[in-house]
Amino acid sequence: MGFKYFFIIILIFLSLVFFSCTPRTAETERIILGFSQIGAESAWRNHHTLSVQDAAAAAGIQLLFFNAEQRQENQIRAIRSFIAYQVDVIAFVPIVSDGWEHVLNEAREAGIPVLICDREITIQNESFFAGFIGTDSLQQGRSAAEFLLRRFAQDNRLIQIVELRGTEGSSVAINRALGFREIIDTHHIMTGIQKFEIIYSESGDFLRSKGYELMDSILNRFNFNDIDVLYSHNDSMTLGAIDAMKERGIRPGADIVIVTIDAEQAAIDALIRGEINCVVECNPKQGAEIIRLAALLARGETIPRITFMTEEVFTEFDDLSSIQPRGY
Repeated sequence: MGFKYFFIIILIFLSLVFFSCTPRTAETERIILGFSQIGAESAWRNHHTLSVQDAAAAAGIQLLFFNAEQRQENQIRAIRSFIAYQVDVIAFVPIVSDGWEHVLNEAREAGIPVLICDREITIQNESFFAGFIGTDSLQQGRSAAEFLLRRFAQDNRLIQIVELRGTEGSSVAINRALGFREIIDTHHIMTGIQKFEIIYSESGDFLRSKGYELMDSILNRFNFNDIDVLYSHNDSMTLGAIDAMKERGIRPGADIVIVTIDAEQAAIDALIRGEINCVVECNPKQGAEIIRLAALLARGETIPRITFMTEEVFTEFDDLSSIQPRGY
């Protein structure tokens, strides 16, 4: 009996060795995607993560997920762990745009394609990543300013703007500021009249708590009658700022015009109540496209360098009754 059991154990061992040494193919093993998210700081971010997880499950792709908790060093560590695990594709949302050369070169040397998601990076050698999938943050900033041109078209005053920026060094914060300024500066050049002035701008790190703290500080510094517009880079900061306004008896959307970006359900609800005047969509439902592109890369195919999501702009001038539930 002892010999029989020993023989069975040897067979099991040999079978494990055989299958572990068999080359991975689409037929023998699922695609493995290593995905690093920057954190869980908002309903938008959580929905973005969920869309990737749901799409991976639907496609039968094994997802190794890592939450970087807003720290670039955590993301770099995660990418190196994905390389060590020999995943088929690496996808990540870069918290900031710089500082990725070394780790992405390591991925390239390991033969693992990299997909940049949601936020763009600045890098000298763009061959270090295969492509970008996300939203057009430059256009989002333009759309925010274009609404103000329409909103104040008949107003001859100098419109004074307070800006709550996103995380310093992130591509979305940089581009939402640049796109916004591009439109108001172009209007100034074309008309010869300075219509808008940004009187204060500071980073709130995309956090609701910091949006509240910044707005509270701003209202201590400026008389609210001197603030015509709040331009906020995301809904979380906007909702925090609205809380600070209400505590002082200021009517958001009436006393101060508010333009925000993301289109979370809470922001759309505030738009319907008249507490926000314009919501520029930043579409978090990127999962299906991320998984589609990752599957192409795993098969050795090329993908477009840039893929932008479709997005809308919702304003006080629209019929808001037709807006479908956001889901986040």
